[in-house]
Amino acid sequence: MKKLILGLIVVFSMSSCDELLDLLASTGGTSPSITQSEAASGLKQALEKGVLSGTSALGQKGGFLKNAAYKILIPSEVQDAVTKIKANPITNALASPYLTKVETAMNEGAENAMAEAKPIFVNAIKSMSITDAIGIVTGGKGAGTEYLKRTTSAQLKSKFTPVIKNSLDKVNINDPWTKVTSAYNTVMGKSVKTDLNEYVTDNAMTALFNQINQEEDKIRANPVARITPLLKKVFGYADAQK
Repeated sequence: MKKLILGLIVVFSMSSCDELLDLLASTGGTSPSITQSEAASGLKQALEKGVLSGTSALGQKGGFLKNAAYKILIPSEVQDAVTKIKANPITNALASPYLTKVETAMNEGAENAMAEAKPIFVNAIKSMSITDAIGIVTGGKGAGTEYLKRTTSAQLKSKFTPVIKNSLDKVNINDPWTKVTSAYNTVMGKSVKTDLNEYVTDNAMTALFNQINQEEDKIRANPVARITPLLKKVFGYADAQK
């Protein structure tokens, strides 16, 4: 009976506690048409699909730079200074090309870093236990993404940072950025991040988890997004019980 209950909890990732109790009452303890193993595998497959779709979308050329939702801009704290530079024809002619190079380097660094994310996510998903799966179910919408955030953020940051640094080094921005922002913070009493690598890495990770969350929601809610037989079986069975 315990195995049956666990299997049902894993399967019905879109169901409320009340719906689960109603279902248990209506089945009278009979076996479901899918096994606990299929249910757990289906959940892992759904998360893996979301991860691969999310990282692929952001990792392609222009995935950040040409994406209005995720494009990494010069830190907002210094946007006023950038606006003033661009408003003056002389300073704009001198500085604007350099600012464009910096912005391009930040976004291309984030795009290149996405390749480092796939194996980290896949390993976290394959390592997921039944207990982890139950936590995702009871956590509600987006809980799969939160699980990945908890289990992969430290590894992602360590892998993203050198890739992004390499991109920024190509335009020789790190050292001058640190000096300029440190002086700016001292004089203006601001808190602009002096570590541009960290700024870009944080933005890249935020975008990645947002994208994965969207992909997770699609699979949970949209039958068209269930592209494998196991996904169709597991989530189709769940839909039929609502």
